Amino acid sequence: MPRRIALTSGEPAGIGPDICLSLASRQLDCDLICLGDREMLSERARALAIKVELRQYDRASHHHTPGTLAVEHHPLRAPAIAGRLDARNGPYVVELLERACDGALGGEFAAIVTAPVHKGAINDSGIPFTGHTEFFADRTGAPRPVMMLATDSLRVALATTHLPLSRVSAAITGELLCEVLEILDRDLARWWGMERPRIAVCGLNPHAGESGHLGDEEIRVIGPAIARMRERGLRVAGPLPADTVFVPRVLADFDIVLAMYHDQGLPVIKHSGFESAVNVTLGLPILRTSVDHGTALDLAGTGRADPGSMTAAVELAMRLAARAA
Repeated sequence: MPRRIALTSGEPAGIGPDICLSLASRQLDCDLICLGDREMLSERARALAIKVELRQYDRASHHHTPGTLAVEHHPLRAPAIAGRLDARNGPYVVELLERACDGALGGEFAAIVTAPVHKGAINDSGIPFTGHTEFFADRTGAPRPVMMLATDSLRVALATTHLPLSRVSAAITGELLCEVLEILDRDLARWWGMERPRIAVCGLNPHAGESGHLGDEEIRVIGPAIARMRERGLRVAGPLPADTVFVPRVLADFDIVLAMYHDQGLPVIKHSGFESAVNVTLGLPILRTSVDHGTALDLAGTGRADPGSMTAAVELAMRLAARAA
């Protein structure tokens, strides 16, 4: 029986519908279910000249067939125009995430793959929303979600996610780092089959603090947390300067890099593989992957959106779900 994967179509004014529709032509070893407004998807397919049969999801098991896309219809709150945000559709976007998450928790879906959403539009609709990572953690009751981006050759996880830079230092505590490192050790074994993965931990400050001359978080917090986890048997190294840890000869010694904040780690992996990088949320009781980019409103409905990251996200979800089965 093919594993069933929920695909949320994301912000309707962005490229989410475009890249979801692009999957219809591919050979996929799963039962792929797109959650979204059927008419909106049909209109976008016509605008993009994509020939696809949108069939109704009936919860029976169906192997994905190229040229078709199973859709569970969720009506928009307002008409969707490519490239033009409408906050009235914020609740619709969140509804798709809620449906996918509840289905995964209930065993209906083996994994969730998410198209990009627009945080501002959701917040403007009156719904507090920080990001997918935090949403799924709250919905599943996971105490510590961890954002990780992965390509075939590089994995980068984040100690903190969507925080202003001015709040990062205070947010990095020994307890936080120990919990994140435990999750990396456990989930890389669970999903990737890596027993005792080799983890590189970045410092927070330039040159990892230069022995305290450029900041002391490495001495006060990061170093002691690393030492504690080594005592527990984890293979952890650091704190390492973030400007040299990504040098290929250094990376060769590690399976994953833990960066301290969003823009310390993500620019590197996006530069190395923007079209193939996948966002994976670790620390959840469910499997969730996503594209590594935003809604790209300027590309929506033009046919110029690159579906590479979406394809990679679905393929990774299939592989990881098969490993966990």
